Amino acid sequence: MIGPILVTGASGFIGSHLARSCVDLGHRVVVIERDATKLSGLDIQGVRGKSDIVHGDVTDQALLTRTLVEYDIRTVYHLAAQALVGVANRSAASTMDTNVRGTWALLEACRAMDRRIRAIVVASSDKAYGDQEQLPYCEDMSPLDAVYPYDVSKACADLIARSYARTYRLPVVVTRCANVYGPGDPNLSRLVPEVALAAARGVAPVIRSDGSPERDYLYIDDCLRAYHLLADSATKEGVRGEAFNVGTGVPISVMKLVVTALEAGGRPEIEPVIKGQATNEIDRQYLDCAKIQARLGYTPEWALEEGLRATVRWYADHLDLFVPRGPNGEPSGEADEEGSE
Repeated sequence: MIGPILVTGASGFIGSHLARSCVDLGHRVVVIERDATKLSGLDIQGVRGKSDIVHGDVTDQALLTRTLVEYDIRTVYHLAAQALVGVANRSAASTMDTNVRGTWALLEACRAMDRRIRAIVVASSDKAYGDQEQLPYCEDMSPLDAVYPYDVSKACADLIARSYARTYRLPVVVTRCANVYGPGDPNLSRLVPEVALAAARGVAPVIRSDGSPERDYLYIDDCLRAYHLLADSATKEGVRGEAFNVGTGVPISVMKLVVTALEAGGRPEIEPVIKGQATNEIDRQYLDCAKIQARLGYTPEWALEEGLRATVRWYADHLDLFVPRGPNGEPSGEADEEGSE
């Protein structure tokens, strides 16, 4: 990993953790912030006062070019995206604009840097595969068969990124991560933050599906190790222009995840509320991660129970960020958003 480093999407969950980890390693970090939200990852991770912040939109190619030039950026982590499935289903046009145009705008800006950029890691997703019959998903599956708006936007960004690597020899590498979880995710519409907060509060979490869908869940620290490793190796043959699955390779049902999280939080007696109303989501997904292990020696280190225990503990220690307090100092009301897997 070569600095200075640009992290797009640093207001979000993974991006803020990634920015913080780069700061902790002693790099100069530049982030692009579009909206200063109440629960920005920049603030949760303490990055705001330790990084250079450029205010603007990742679809603004002129802004991106100026940022790369003025800050002499050498490594780029591109995570800026509309990342919530429910929002994508409601607002497909803005999702496509951010996730697709934002990707080619950034890559065009990088292309104009006359090979000064040494690594570009672009975040795709396991959702880019769509609903494939063959499990686990392998990187050489063709074509990417995404259907729903978020999934399609990630498949498009994935193809664009690899096109720029092959056509212009940019040092681009693509990540297709499993469902990443851990402390500090402000989006309570995601399953793990919602159930972790519920466990911390001692209330019943909500499952929108019937609890049977299966996913691959990756702890945030393991995700960050993969990003750093790929950035360090982006110019190598067998890495440049390639997509890499990053996950545990172990599927777990939504219901089992919820039960495990409740047990990890010391709340095994709580029974979740099952609504069975989820739509436009793939039933079973998990990843074959043999490629990143064989080429870069990467394997995840965090067990699910250990990661969930750390996650629940963080939400218990930060209840004030998410739960309004009444006059007597006690939590008032339920969490604002319904859980999502």
